[in-house]
Amino acid sequence: MLERIRIVLIGTSHPGNIGGVARAMHNMGLADLALVAPRCDVITQDSISRASGADHLLHQATVHSTLEAAVADCTLAVGASARSRTLPWPMISPRELAERLPSECQPDSARVALVFGREDSGLTNAELQRCHAHVHIPTNADFSSLNLAAAVQVIAYECRMAWLSQQHIQQQAAATASSAPENDEALATHAELERYFEHLERTLIAIEFHDPAQPRQLMARLRRLYLRARPEKMEMNILRGILSAMEKAADQR
Repeated sequence: MLERIRIVLIGTSHPGNIGGVARAMHNMGLADLALVAPRCDVITQDSISRASGADHLLHQATVHSTLEAAVADCTLAVGASARSRTLPWPMISPRELAERLPSECQPDSARVALVFGREDSGLTNAELQRCHAHVHIPTNADFSSLNLAAAVQVIAYECRMAWLSQQHIQQQAAATASSAPENDEALATHAELERYFEHLERTLIAIEFHDPAQPRQLMARLRRLYLRARPEKMEMNILRGILSAMEKAADQR
């Protein structure tokens, strides 16, 4: 399970923070680190020093220009958010997130991205709207600021506790020779969802239901709906087919 969890850092400005995140990840058994448009060098004396023996994660980290590229193969993306937003999005605690991980990390092709924003401003609304849910660490309201490595450490700890619990359950299941869980239909990936949203917006414009000049948060609300629904690949193919038929009908009209 842990090998299917990816930590994504967006716009990190200090190499020491990247090193601190690598240490926090290695402490909890996570190894997949992705960096989106970092605003500093990744491999420095400071980052290696702060990694404290986890610098191999720095060397094998992937670097991407956009969030979409970093999470394209993921079936669940969860953004760390420190504040409520204008448009409410599903909000969960780190423990609630951890409780979902055993099922979210099935089948083997599943990938979960935990997305963290910039040290000074966090994630933008647009970035948060590309996540299925938001995770919020319930800190002291009078002193709520967490540094990046500390935030990753809290959530990575909950991930590890969920993994340990899963290991215990699997050991018990093996001892009693219980049957394997059902293999559900694979969920649509983030990249597939993004292609669907592009297709959906194009079709809604074609049938004159959506006016980009007066969006009224329509696409954001539809994003929230479909991300909450967690469509499977087959369901996504059906929805894309419906959109294509609508486009054809609009052209004929």
